[in-house]
Amino acid sequence: MKKFIVLSLAGILIFALGATVYAQAPKLEFRVSGFIDAQTFFQNNVPPYNTAAGLLRVTPPTAAFWAAPSGTIPVGYRTAGLNQTQAYWDSRASLKLDMVMGPNLSGTVMFEIDSANWGSGPNGMGTSAGSWREANSVGYWSTDRTAVEVKNVYIDFGLPYLGIPVPITFRVGAQTLGIRPHVLMVTDGMGVQVAAKVDPVQVSGFYAKAVEGLTWASDDSDVYALQANVKLGTVTVGGYGLFFNMNSYPFWVTSAYAGIPAGAQPLLTGSQRANMFWWGGYIDGKLGPVNLNYDFVMDHGKVSQRNMMAGSQDVPDVTYHGWVQRLKIDFPWEKFNFGAVGMYATGSDANETSVSGLPGTTVANGAGFPFPRNGLNMLSRRVTGYVVPPGSEQGPANQESIVVYSMEGGATGGSGLAENANYNQLSRGGFGGTWFAKLYGSAKLTPWYKVTLQGLYIGDTTAHGNTLGSAVKYPYTGSPVLRDNSTIGWELDLINEIWIYNNLRWFIGAGILWNGGALDLARNVGTAAAPIYANARPSTPWSIRTRLIYTF
Repeated sequence: MKKFIVLSLAGILIFALGATVYAQAPKLEFRVSGFIDAQTFFQNNVPPYNTAAGLLRVTPPTAAFWAAPSGTIPVGYRTAGLNQTQAYWDSRASLKLDMVMGPNLSGTVMFEIDSANWGSGPNGMGTSAGSWREANSVGYWSTDRTAVEVKNVYIDFGLPYLGIPVPITFRVGAQTLGIRPHVLMVTDGMGVQVAAKVDPVQVSGFYAKAVEGLTWASDDSDVYALQANVKLGTVTVGGYGLFFNMNSYPFWVTSAYAGIPAGAQPLLTGSQRANMFWWGGYIDGKLGPVNLNYDFVMDHGKVSQRNMMAGSQDVPDVTYHGWVQRLKIDFPWEKFNFGAVGMYATGSDANETSVSGLPGTTVANGAGFPFPRNGLNMLSRRVTGYVVPPGSEQGPANQESIVVYSMEGGATGGSGLAENANYNQLSRGGFGGTWFAKLYGSAKLTPWYKVTLQGLYIGDTTAHGNTLGSAVKYPYTGSPVLRDNSTIGWELDLINEIWIYNNLRWFIGAGILWNGGALDLARNVGTAAAPIYANARPSTPWSIRTRLIYTF
């Protein structure tokens, strides 16, 4: 009994001394990192080429859209810049502050400062809930903008050893949340990440709060993820699951109150609910002389009405089921690297899917469907196109090309014409509804200069319509029917990277797309009262971009 008491006291003493060790943290170490860049854009029909909210870009023309009988701007085009050369600058700065208190404890604050355009207006982001926002407007003449954005604020800490033989780390706060960003998800939000590693296995997961409406009501949206991977020789094999439990969908919508300016209307949670799952697996590593990266992701879920108003019509749920695969193979040889990438992402059916996918919305082919449709038969029911979560910046993150997909970053992101980021709803990201095959080669000709040449064939996977275009067939009983094409085009890119200093890089890229029928746009050649629908092919999209970036 005495031995038991002595051993117990010894154990308590060891535990207390261990806790004291953790309490006596080492001296604070302050670290600073980040980047400052400046980008130039000189391009034609890149971007904007799609509507930001659309799962498809197949909205057929309507008479109400045309203000003048001779209108030539295709329906759905966001600006009057069709076939007009664009030229502008933008800039971004990122400042990350790490306050490190030993190997097991640190805090991080990261700021972001943007100029979406040099020479921008005084209110870069317009208004939000009645308050002027100056985000992204550092380019305003005379500057002095309140444009510093808080990007991340979080704590990192390791769990002290308390008898658990596995090292466990936590990250708590506003942080970057990502799972395979080039194909699925990267965003920032409030959450908790936890990770544990026992070689060769690593397991991690996170919980995040996307929407908190009324704290006493079930109108919030939560995100859950679990990942695991194992190191097998020179290859890492992993898998994950991601669940968005959205009791409010879309996340935030502007309410239409009469007499209140559009920019000052209050933001409310959406009138639908959604449950969405993503499952995926991947392989990264070296097999013999080649480097291999493979991803497969499948989405599955449903969007339905959350609240039924008195007298309103009950509408069908919209189900989601899509997938994407991507395979990349690199063969490095001395100063050269040769590679190939293949990607296929499922597309939707314009006969079954609306542009937004929301319940109660009319399918993209609408009344133009080749047999009579009315009432519930015209409402969106199914989205078979691959989608990414709300807020995911997979579009600019994929870095696959200059014209159609995206290349390099900055205040305007990747800026490819297929880029589609929606911060309140599901979107097709940069891949949904398309596929491509890419060959490329690069050479590090000197320690300070690298050149890459790449070519892509890019196809369309949307049925009974097109993902990026809105072309129509000749009218059927007076209503347009969408045309279905398979070729988005052939793209050729030349990319130069020059290291002026180790921490100062200059990127110069040029790309051109020989576009096919899947990029054709519908237009009205008649009058507003008596529209006649025809198609126009945009002039050849091309882009010349530079980026000067200092990293520290």
